[in-house]
Formats: sequence, structure tokens, C-alpha cells
Amino acid sequence: MFSGIVAAVGRITQLTPREAGFRLTVEPGGLDLSDVALGDSIAHAGVCLTVVDKAADNRWYCVDVSPETFSCTVGLDQPGEVNLEKALCLNDRLGGHLVSGHVDGVGEVLRFDPVGDNRLLEIRAPHAISKYIARKGSVAVDGCSLTTNTVDGDVFTINLIPHTLEVTTLKRLKPGSRVNLEIDLIARYTERMLAWEKEESR
Repeated sequence: MFSGIVAAVGRITQLTPREAGFRLTVEPGGLDLSDVALGDSIAHAGVCLTVVDKAADNRWYCVDVSPETFSCTVGLDQPGEVNLEKALCLNDRLGGHLVSGHVDGVGEVLRFDPVGDNRLLEIRAPHAISKYIARKGSVAVDGCSLTTNTVDGDVFTINLIPHTLEVTTLKRLKPGSRVNLEIDLIARYTERMLAWEKEESR
């Protein structure tokens, strides 16, 4: 589990083909790897991946990405900057919201407009997950825990403050950019429970 509070912006430096998928080499930026062991989880642009190799001096680590993951996410298929967050410990402060690191769909940026020092981010979500996105609710965008301002059908808006822009990759968004979206876990399980109750009442 993650909180959606980006700890550092790292960089994917190399993609090495494997029999199934690729092995990514990542420079951690400011992410502290001193307590990261092989088998630990790190979120990359909102995608939970397992550490499979690591430099002794913590200058880089590797994760494997399957074809399935590539097919349903963005931002991992080429070198470049990526939002990073280590998995939560039970005694960590939950500054954002509960994030699983399992991307529900890929959205498209429609607007990224200056509003004073802030930015108005407008995204079109895949129709299949739009029903889970509520006004003033939580959504993870490329691994960042954010609060929606408005929701209209498949389109929702978010206000990005200068701090978020400074410490994440969201500053590089523009109309046409594609982003990883993960809906709020509460919405997912609420729908499942209501659907189950409906089936049981038949």
C-alpha cells in the first residue's frame, strides 16, 4: 500500500529486454534506498513494482515490468523522470489516501492552465472508471494523491498547488498527455458490496 505522497522524482535510465517484458534500471533521485531490500515494493508513476536488483551504493535499482503492465499503464516504456514512493509501513503517517499501486485506467489531459501560481488540470477518464470519481473525492494521478474539484461525466478537474508541481512530474503535463489513474479504494469496495447485496436480495 501507498499514500500517494510522492517521495522523490527518479529517472528510468535503461530498459533491458527480457523473455517477457523489460527490466528497468532506475536512478532514485532523492529516494532513500538504505532500508530497501530485494523484494520490496516501490510505486513508479503510480505503478507498484518489485525491486529485483540494487547497487551496493544505492545509486540505482532494477524492477521488472511485464507486457500486461505495459499494456495498461503509461510512463514506463521509455527513459525519463518518474514519481517514486516506497510502500507504507504500518506506523507511517497517511498524508494522502490509501493507494494500492494498481492502475485502473489511463486518462488524457485536456487542459493544464495557469491560475495564478497554481495550475488547473482537467482530465478525461476512461468511461468504465468515471463512476468512481466524485467531486471533492480522492484520485491518484501518476501516483500523486489529489482531490478533485469538479466532475462532469468522464471529465474531472484538479487544482495543483506550486508545491505539488515542484516535487512531482506533473509540472511536465500538457494537453494530450496520458496519465495513470487509480480510483479511491473506498469507492471500489462500496460498489462491490452494493452489487453483492443486490444479488443476495434476488
